[in-house]
Amino acid sequence: MRVVNPANGDVLRELSEDDAESIAEKCRRARVAQREWMMAGFAARAATIERFRALLVERREQLARTLTAEVGKPISQSNNELKALLGRIDFFSERTPSELAPETVLLSEADRLEERIAHEPLGLVANISAWNYPYFVGANVFVPALLTGNAVLYKPSEFATLTGLEITRALHDAGVPEAVFAAVIGAGSVGAELLQQRLDAVFFTGSYATGRAIAEAVAPRLIKLQLELGGKDPAYVMDDADVKAAAAAVADGAFYNTGQSCCAVERVYVHEAIWDEFVESFVATVRDFKLGDPSAEDTYIGPLARRELAVTHLEQQLEDARSRGATIRLGGQRIGEKGWFFAPTVVVDVDHRMRLMKEESFGPVIGLMKVSGDAEALELMNDTEYGLTAAVYGRDAARAEPLLARLDVGSAYFNCCDRVSPRLPWSGRRHSGIGCTLSTYGIETFLRPKAWHLRRA
Repeated sequence: MRVVNPANGDVLRELSEDDAESIAEKCRRARVAQREWMMAGFAARAATIERFRALLVERREQLARTLTAEVGKPISQSNNELKALLGRIDFFSERTPSELAPETVLLSEADRLEERIAHEPLGLVANISAWNYPYFVGANVFVPALLTGNAVLYKPSEFATLTGLEITRALHDAGVPEAVFAAVIGAGSVGAELLQQRLDAVFFTGSYATGRAIAEAVAPRLIKLQLELGGKDPAYVMDDADVKAAAAAVADGAFYNTGQSCCAVERVYVHEAIWDEFVESFVATVRDFKLGDPSAEDTYIGPLARRELAVTHLEQQLEDARSRGATIRLGGQRIGEKGWFFAPTVVVDVDHRMRLMKEESFGPVIGLMKVSGDAEALELMNDTEYGLTAAVYGRDAARAEPLLARLDVGSAYFNCCDRVSPRLPWSGRRHSGIGCTLSTYGIETFLRPKAWHLRRA
């Protein structure tokens, strides 16, 4: 398997992929090691995760450079991801003990009866992770999984393999046994082989199409499945909004990480009363985003991580939009002959006949649509198969919150967007996935309850 730098097409490294035999052996060893890891107790497990956290701090510059080289994420954003990860690790470490603690729900002296709920780890967890935020989305799974006593077979995306190996190395250096956390290296066929193993749970982050295929593959075995999938996340700018502030915030929400975020703003609805002013302010903001070498500190837009996005998917969406009457106000084409760069693109005169407003784009392309008011905005925002996030911008919270309450999404934002907190559950609805990470729900998901009925002699 070749790891390629998307900024210039150079091969960074060649790696051997796992095969059926090596995956089966890692699975066998993990099953044996998991019980000892569970029996070691929370304090010992937490100490290893604390050492892992310290190694992330110590190695941050090197880790950020590796992530930027193989994914194309601008270096400042790679550093941001690593810095913000520390707060998530702290949250999981602080809150896991209370989620592990047994709970006595009845203690009857008259009946000599105790009813107790214990919380046990799932066992062996397969973590098939994503390339766009490998530290965030990976650690949302493997950190609480390890803290609660599970073993993890971790398959990083083939587009972030070097980062996956760095994560694995840091965990092992911190003291997590190699059998308890083992990396499985390769592309889609390797992931498919991993799913054939004797697993207790599968946690996947990626596209709806792949998530659905995974669900179909494991359904007959009735094991726990959690899917964190894509989004077609809307934002609505009301007529009372601070236009310049809203334009800047929504543009950042749409183009951060070159638009390659499941919770990126992917369609924008603007009240007709402020339409012209908003569009001009939005275009001016996006025009100032610097596209270029992702290793440069002032670069905001880097290359796309996957060649097929630059070559086909975005171009097809834009051609479809043009053919149906849309106008490209900015961008609209690939940039340069080396690397997989696509110009930040703003499209107006759009509607819901267009693929751009219905399909996930996952790149630096956004459609802006004029609406007559709150009712039309609400109808259009809900016109999607996805249900990850939605945002409303304005000055009147009493007006905005009822709109957000009627949106069928996992996360609602008022005057912010593209924001994730370790204290709040991260979940999607419909094509955006099932289950959740983060918050105490994201710890509980790695545990299963056992009911104890104890009648004393």
